[in-house]
Amino acid sequence: MSLEAAEVPAKPAAGTPPLLRVENLQMHFPVYKGILRRRTGAVRAVDGLTFEIRKGETLGLVGESGCGKSTTGRALLRLYKATGGRIVFDGSDIASLEGEALRRMRPRMQMIFQDPQASLNPRMTIGAIIAEPLVEHSLYKGEARKRRVRELLDAVGLNPDYINRYPHEFSGGQRQRIGIARALALDPDFIVCDEPIAALDVSIQAQVVNLLEDLQRKLGLTYLFISHDLSMIRHIADRVAVMYLGKMVELADVATLFSAPKHPYTRALLSAVPVPDPAIEAERRRIILKGDIPDPANPPAGCRFCTRCPEAIERCFTEEPAWRELDTGHKVACHRA
Repeated sequence: MSLEAAEVPAKPAAGTPPLLRVENLQMHFPVYKGILRRRTGAVRAVDGLTFEIRKGETLGLVGESGCGKSTTGRALLRLYKATGGRIVFDGSDIASLEGEALRRMRPRMQMIFQDPQASLNPRMTIGAIIAEPLVEHSLYKGEARKRRVRELLDAVGLNPDYINRYPHEFSGGQRQRIGIARALALDPDFIVCDEPIAALDVSIQAQVVNLLEDLQRKLGLTYLFISHDLSMIRHIADRVAVMYLGKMVELADVATLFSAPKHPYTRALLSAVPVPDPAIEAERRRIILKGDIPDPANPPAGCRFCTRCPEAIERCFTEEPAWRELDTGHKVACHRA
């Protein structure tokens, strides 16, 4: 796909077919103890996620640190091998793919990492960093490869003449643009953005997000945008999924989630988002959650949120809530919703 391609609609229609369909995704990490390193349990980082991402849309994934957001993104790209469940990408279940079959699928799925300093090799020039996926998959040769790298640099707003410079010569925002150029090198359909602005100055964050939106319109990209910044999610996402302790607790379009959240955890998260109007901010009631997040290796028996939920009833401590659809496209896992 050319980077000069005609713009396509950024907001997909409700009936747009899913590019990615996830069914009961599980990602458990074993826990070993003792001198003999015997397995004593497992950390349930992701524990039964079911959702879809439509072609051309941005699905925002939010939640507290440690809830399993980044693990979900890496499992979808098969950087981790899922413990269980299905990952259906464009009609093919990639959860069980191995070897050459998985390698052929890789160019269509890419990732933008959180820390641009840690994700770029300091010993390589940015030209070599961006060209690495092309070399790995034997795409373009000689001068054609150099032209492709320069084209990618230009597409993300960097001077193509910087091709022989090293990562330490760039600012944090410029390094993240290099990471975006590398992700675009193989013409992917789906990109996981793992908190791509978290390590950047506030003044630079909007520039990077606007770049991602422009690229989505030009290339028809599909994003999973992982973040803990709800204000930014409200700006960039079409739909929002909320995670807590390895489970998805609510999923809805942006307008519905921010105006009428159904899950107590979602309401608590939204109550913490500051409002720029001082008069409204002074009158707002914040929901303060008590207690700590439970151990993911030993989660509560019923609802994962029951130990901190201000609205919990007896049923919440014994019975896990079903993942159900309340209204069209609005799903929630809560007994009281």
